[in-house]
Amino acid sequence: MNQKISIRIESKNSGIKKELERITLSLGQFILSERKERPDLLIYELGDAPAEEFKLLQSLIESNAVGEVFVTSRQPDTDLLLRAMRAGIKEFFPQPLNAQDIQSALAALVKRRQQAANHETGHYGRIIHVMGAKGGVGTTTIAVNLAMILADLKKAGSVALVDLNTVFGEIPLFLSVKPKYHWGHIAGNLNRLDRTFLMNAMAKHACGLHILPSPSYLNGHPPATADIMERLLGEMKSNFDYIIVDGGQALNPPAMKVIEMSQHILLITLLSLPCLTNTKNVLKSLAGLEAFSEDRLGLIVNRYLKKSDLTLQEAQESVRTEIFWNIPNDYKTTMSAINRGIPLHTLSPKANITKNLASLADAFLDDSQKDAKPKRWGLFS
Repeated sequence: MNQKISIRIESKNSGIKKELERITLSLGQFILSERKERPDLLIYELGDAPAEEFKLLQSLIESNAVGEVFVTSRQPDTDLLLRAMRAGIKEFFPQPLNAQDIQSALAALVKRRQQAANHETGHYGRIIHVMGAKGGVGTTTIAVNLAMILADLKKAGSVALVDLNTVFGEIPLFLSVKPKYHWGHIAGNLNRLDRTFLMNAMAKHACGLHILPSPSYLNGHPPATADIMERLLGEMKSNFDYIIVDGGQALNPPAMKVIEMSQHILLITLLSLPCLTNTKNVLKSLAGLEAFSEDRLGLIVNRYLKKSDLTLQEAQESVRTEIFWNIPNDYKTTMSAINRGIPLHTLSPKANITKNLASLADAFLDDSQKDAKPKRWGLFS
């Protein structure tokens, strides 16, 4: 990597700022960024209101306004360290500054960027399309938590989460993020679409998950088309290991293009007669697609209760498709996570629904990445 890494240092203490500049510039791989430019690294000195400053830093990380963030403080304590970790901050330097610690952290940053650049060459991620047989079956809940588990719990690599629910998209609410952009901005500037433009448009959760929401209104934004989805997801596959798409219930041309490009299609249903009837109709529609193959489909029963009026066997016979997975019903835990804007594995890591979704995530990992092999129903083998 020959290109130098841009760095911005924010400190009210001129002595600390000069010392940080001296240490970083002495390595020869960094340059000071202009105020209007997006820095690859921000080093920020905490003041007397760390709670508000952490909110600011987290918003910068989530909106991708900076690359990475290091912080320093003259009053280091355990609470500050925990806050820094939760905000997505990579390094914490106590004062007085230790030049060797800072140089080691900067060397690690250089290594991460080199690995990312090397990984980018020939990179080709997998798309997991999550769709519902009807509205209200929990499609967004499953898409959000599957993406978060892969990114945060499983450390499966680079993960992106895309919302196709124009106007009705709720992913930012589920994760308490406030994105500045959505895929409508990209759709209106396809001629500019490259890695830099894509990454700048995506919000970034503190755990590292990248999020591309949908437009929350139609006025002024071009409607999604099959070509837009093909261009967008093609670029994303070159930059991420996993792309989780919340497809809602759409079977329009843009959704069909996403399905065509997906390596895995998760169809979410419930053990109810109306939902299973819709499931049969969706399966018939998918079967009519030239590019569709059944080995990419996983039928998932959500909110499963053992004492349901309909059994899993009866559901399989009704839709004539094997059920790949069932997710237990846990309304209280799920709604609590949604209302608090946090993922299930953060709110309740020992809950059965959390463990179930973590095992589902294992189905998409290489053997070396898995905690334990999940029970399978013959698909994705």
